[in-house]
Amino acid sequence: MIGTKIQALLFVEGEAGLINSVLEFLRSFGDIGLFIHAMIDAIIFPIPAFFLQISLSALNPGNALWLATIGFIGCMIGTPIGYAIGKTSGDLILRKFMKQKQLDSVTEMFRRHGEAAIMIGSFTPIPFKIFTIVSGCMNYPLWKLIGYAAIGRAVKFYVVGILFYIYGHAAEDMVGGSTLTISMLAAGAVIALCWLLVRKIQRRKKEKRQTDISQ
Repeated sequence: MIGTKIQALLFVEGEAGLINSVLEFLRSFGDIGLFIHAMIDAIIFPIPAFFLQISLSALNPGNALWLATIGFIGCMIGTPIGYAIGKTSGDLILRKFMKQKQLDSVTEMFRRHGEAAIMIGSFTPIPFKIFTIVSGCMNYPLWKLIGYAAIGRAVKFYVVGILFYIYGHAAEDMVGGSTLTISMLAAGAVIALCWLLVRKIQRRKKEKRQTDISQ
């Protein structure tokens, strides 16, 4: 029993060490490393590019807006790739990380509020691959995924970029704690709620027009 626990602990530590090694490797390539990280963040990598962006921006705040642009472009290139993976084998991938009950709950939520899920998810430090894979698995329209992701990811990357560009190294304290995460979640929730409200109003207008036509 103890031997099994030790093996499991060593496996976790080894996996964490591998991830850290990959992060350091990507960091050594600077903006190109961020581009690759942002792209695979939308496909398979478990650590969000958000953290590498902060690290690189802290090294050179004057380059922060360029890093934000590079990260955004990388993410948008990776989005349709993650979507394709979800479309072809998403169900198998999700079952490895989620229980059936959780998968059913996420699937139902995404079916009913896909736009809100993508918008909120784009703002959070949660690996974006979850949303790209689920979108493909659910056959969610790719153009919608790219559109909503573009809005959310642009805000996320450029908020960090602008803070570092304006405040320099002092921005590291602003984005390093939970304040930025909470702010992004709140902003994402507000945008998602506004979007849902607009969609609801549009549906009611459409239903009213159909009713008038039928009468």
